[in-house]
Amino acid sequence: MASSAPMNPYGRTARSRRRSGLTALALTCAIILSGCGLRLETPPPTEPVPDAAEVLRRTAVADALLVADQASTAATSDGIRADVEAELTVIAETATAQAEELGGEYDSGLGDIVAEDSGSSPSATTQEPTPRAVVVSLGDAATRTRAAADQAPSGPLGRLLASISTSQTQHARTLAQLTGADGPALPPTEIPEPADAAPEPSEGDEGSATPASAKEEETAVLPTGLAAEDLSALILAEDTAAYALEVRAAQADEPVRTQAHERAVVHRARAQDWAVAAGTDGTDQDPRRVAYAVPGTDITTTDLARDLENGLAQNYASLVGIAEPGTRAVLVALLTDSTLAGARWGAPAVPFPGMPELA
Repeated sequence: MASSAPMNPYGRTARSRRRSGLTALALTCAIILSGCGLRLETPPPTEPVPDAAEVLRRTAVADALLVADQASTAATSDGIRADVEAELTVIAETATAQAEELGGEYDSGLGDIVAEDSGSSPSATTQEPTPRAVVVSLGDAATRTRAAADQAPSGPLGRLLASISTSQTQHARTLAQLTGADGPALPPTEIPEPADAAPEPSEGDEGSATPASAKEEETAVLPTGLAAEDLSALILAEDTAAYALEVRAAQADEPVRTQAHERAVVHRARAQDWAVAAGTDGTDQDPRRVAYAVPGTDITTTDLARDLENGLAQNYASLVGIAEPGTRAVLVALLTDSTLAGARWGAPAVPFPGMPELA
């Protein structure tokens, strides 16, 4: 017998029927709208935001590719000397290899879509690059890449950037000599004193108009993150180079005598400065010795000096990869200095100074 109770308009069965009716209505509307060519819009795709390391990497890649493009174009200029053309060709090949080792240009796959949506495209320069323009671009790239090497969050990236900046500096100075242009300034190589050994401010400094923050920016800092063994090995390497060049200078004729002697003085001073920085100067932990074994005359002074500078460049590059970000500047500068010194002894330029595994 059927129930004579009236149906509750807010009961479960009624609600279910209403939901079914609404769902059917929604589907019908969707079908009608799609047939009319209407659709719900989705937000346009956007490039992911790069982190600090990626920003440094992309900047270095862009610099390298710009140098490669300019050098390639300048090398085909009319009336260019053969030696300048050869150097520009090497620069272009080196810069291309460096960009590839850095990972090349980033491509998310959204470039065409974003460019289409924005209606913009990269602007190209119409000015034909000259060898002197390449010198400027190399110098600018070296400065930026050197700073990036100091600040890179990871040691391996910092080491690679330091090597590339050294190569850029070397090629900029070589091309400048060939073209009569002004080469880039070299980074300072003075090894900072320990904080507790810094001189006390004089009375005149109290009234200085230079803000304290500006003075701190001008003051180099000692690398941090290095173990005592790292500094000990560096002191020993610098002192060994000094002793070997002193011995060879006494045996050599001019101009090798003067060149070897001047470089020996530099290395001896650096060994002392690093010993002071490490806190081992005059202690039992000082690794320096009275004398060292020096290769015989079957190895020429030029070859020996070249090997010594190359070894020091590798040492400094390795320490860049160990030191903490923001404290690598002097190590990067000394990598560059040792590489340029080796070049003066006849060492060939390589794309990645101080990184023999990439030779």
